[in-house]
Amino acid sequence: MKRRHRIGAHTSAAGGVHRAAKEAADIGCNTLQVFTRSPRMWRGRPPSAESVRRLNELRGEHDLTPVAVHGCYLTNLAAGDPTVQERSRESFRLEIENARAIGADYLVIHPGSAKGQSRERAIDVFASALAAVQRGFEWGKLRLLLENTAGGGATLGRTFEELAELRQAVEARCDAPLGFCIDTAHCFEAGYDVSTKLGLRATVRTMRQALGMENVRLLHANDSKTELGSNRDRHESIGDGHIGSEAFARMLRHPQLRSKPFILETPFIDGSHRENVRRLRALAERGTGQTAGGEPTRGSN
Repeated sequence: MKRRHRIGAHTSAAGGVHRAAKEAADIGCNTLQVFTRSPRMWRGRPPSAESVRRLNELRGEHDLTPVAVHGCYLTNLAAGDPTVQERSRESFRLEIENARAIGADYLVIHPGSAKGQSRERAIDVFASALAAVQRGFEWGKLRLLLENTAGGGATLGRTFEELAELRQAVEARCDAPLGFCIDTAHCFEAGYDVSTKLGLRATVRTMRQALGMENVRLLHANDSKTELGSNRDRHESIGDGHIGSEAFARMLRHPQLRSKPFILETPFIDGSHRENVRRLRALAERGTGQTAGGEPTRGSN
């Protein structure tokens, strides 16, 4: 029996994390991503026990798995500024505590910014900060995922090689369970041409060599408002941007990507992610006899 694709969206937890699960089920998702607190504030409260209970009920009823938590946008574990570093550590600790509390599978974070430092120094600062914060913390099933970036400014994680450097630096200091979340728009904006057959093939090859496909746990499925290599992070609805529908169809049937969860962070159409979920699901349900490179699925790109 053919395995159904895991397709979801980042849904709203306003009123409780269970509401995100309810919205995800209502718009046709079987996976989801959520904030457990405001992504633009340093402080926040843990989810209520009742909301977590209802979330887990909905997960069981609607086969919602995996559940990812996205970290706060303010958190910068690579920060050289002592005040920002201290606040980032406090913020990150809350993120992992909240993610554990709701039974999340993944916690997705941006690697941060090297502003005012060399990239090498910033990677070292990031790894040291992560090791200090997670010391003594029981991760359970939760896995931390570093997300690639579009590469604007001094942000870390533009290339797969730099993500690998971050992972190696962390592994040298602690045993945090670390993997990767790959954003399709960020790939394209960073210069990886996932919009073409040959470009996708080359991107996956580099991804496999630098990161190991077993460590790529999640894809953020976003089209791009900006052009290839723009280094500007601007998401667009599936098929309405520079990546295009056919490229997402190739990704969804690629033998090394199709088993990964695809979670949307696209703009709303008519007030929700429903239409983008429908588009992605329709692309996923096309014939699967060909790979992204137009070769039989027995091979691998």
